[in-house]
Amino acid sequence: MSAQLPVFPLGTVLFPGLVLPLHIFEERYRELVRHLVSLPEGTPREFGVVAIRRGWEVLPPAGPAGGTPASGGVTLHEVGCTAELRQVTELADGRFDIVTVGRRRFRIAGVDEQSTPYLRARVEWLPEPTGSEDVADLLAPRVLAVFRQYLGLIRRGPEEIAEQLPEDPTVLSHLVAATAALTVEDRQRLLAAPDTARRLRAELRLLNREAALLRQVRAVPVPLAELAVAASPN
Repeated sequence: MSAQLPVFPLGTVLFPGLVLPLHIFEERYRELVRHLVSLPEGTPREFGVVAIRRGWEVLPPAGPAGGTPASGGVTLHEVGCTAELRQVTELADGRFDIVTVGRRRFRIAGVDEQSTPYLRARVEWLPEPTGSEDVADLLAPRVLAVFRQYLGLIRRGPEEIAEQLPEDPTVLSHLVAATAALTVEDRQRLLAAPDTARRLRAELRLLNREAALLRQVRAVPVPLAELAVAASPN
């Protein structure tokens, strides 16, 4: 089943269940926020976040997506995740600070460049099957164990890794993908994984790779604060 969805190109990858704060200053995206806020109560207030494959972090006013170069040389990935609007703060000059939460994955099937100042896309919703349930259930504890070891390598003290981590395979797969110090390309491949089992299997390889590098160089590649999702300008 397909649907029409406003699209917000960003230099990051959003996953279901993860928080994404944004600072909205460009007029076309202010209009998007005003549109979402004006929707009737009970209507999903969500837009699509799509990572930029190549080019500027903000698209020009019009341009195609889904792997086709846009004006200015911007190219978008085809798989994204919707961001559900949870909190809106309007500033005195008309800008917005918003807090969103990732909700559901989609694939771009076509782009509407004309009807609104911001991009709209025809999207196809992607299910989130576990794959082989037995395989996902077997992989989840292994990924959780390696993830804890990885956190122990990048965090300074045991108190920083004492938080409860999810045991549900799908939730765990999204959390690991969003919080490990991976490239946008790695994260995008994980987002596009067809099921939880394959995402967990890929994460096991990535975490083992990253942990081995950390043990070898005895250094953290980026400050811990940079691993969190920061407020992104539009």
